[in-house]
Amino acid sequence: MTGGIEVAGDIATGALLGRAVEPKAGEHGLDAAHGVCLNCGTALIGEFCHACGQNGHVHKTLSSIGHDLLHGVFHFEGKVWRTVPMLVTHPGSLTRRYIDGERARFVSPLALFLFFVFLMFAAIHSMGGNEFNLDSGPQTKAEKLARIDGEIGGVQAKLARAQARIATGKGDEDTQDDITGYKTTLTALQAARGAVAAAPGDAASESKRDEAVEKVVSGWPALDKGIKKANKNPELALYKLQSSAYKYSWALIPISVPFVALLFLWRRKYKLYDHAIFVTYSLSFMMLLVTVVSLLVMIDAPGWTYGLLIAFGPPVHIFAQLRGAYSLRWFSALWRTIALLVFANITLTLFFTLLLGLGLME
Repeated sequence: MTGGIEVAGDIATGALLGRAVEPKAGEHGLDAAHGVCLNCGTALIGEFCHACGQNGHVHKTLSSIGHDLLHGVFHFEGKVWRTVPMLVTHPGSLTRRYIDGERARFVSPLALFLFFVFLMFAAIHSMGGNEFNLDSGPQTKAEKLARIDGEIGGVQAKLARAQARIATGKGDEDTQDDITGYKTTLTALQAARGAVAAAPGDAASESKRDEAVEKVVSGWPALDKGIKKANKNPELALYKLQSSAYKYSWALIPISVPFVALLFLWRRKYKLYDHAIFVTYSLSFMMLLVTVVSLLVMIDAPGWTYGLLIAFGPPVHIFAQLRGAYSLRWFSALWRTIALLVFANITLTLFFTLLLGLGLME
């Protein structure tokens, strides 16, 4: 139940964030407002103040907060239902129409990208993809024994205090029950300590691992320190990497744009803006694809279903988007598709290198 609420929250947050990036883009207002703007005092001649842009209708009720939430989510969603089908079936036409000025009908590339980032991580979250052990607990046998000894010492102190209360006549039946519980806990902890102590020694393997990590020198002190921390607690390091991917996913856009621009150096009519719109819509589709594949895996769908999506989804979509967005013939679109698939691997390598550095240094 809690996981479902968190997933719904992620999706709603993505819609609201997308809405914040694209507020009231090309939408018609409601009835014209009258009076003066409560923000700057300008006489209103429509729903919004033409001087400062504030809405002329200012609600001051608790229900208006819920209305604003639903309005933000579902108004954005209305555009999504027009944009996503074109993103999937006619990505080139969507890209070209947006570049040419059709903004009111479609979700902007950046807003759609943000929405699908949240949607993708919501799907991963629902699969338990971020359930990591954040305890930076011990990894070596010596550290495990030290932790157990600490717990034994704490229980022994509590037991001594309880026994002292009984001895001075200040204790009661609950205190006697506590003493019984402390003794049981001590027995369990001592048994656990004996099991850890009797386990095959792993000091040699841990020493070799630590020595190997010590030999890794990147020349970047902060990164070297992060690698050593990851060696101590790999689960926490993996969690940090996922968090970094969530926060810095936008970096895929500026990393990808130069590679697309390289394919059109001799076509001067296409500017960096065109390539940025192309890249952002393309990345939005790829995140939607990851979301769909994650859901198929979660419901135990046959492997061939998402296998086909992974194998043919990206190249077919890139080919179709190139043809429509840049008015290319099939051969021109084909070789650029192959080049972009190669560039995509380079982009992902650069992106994950960035994540590795940022994630481990946090």
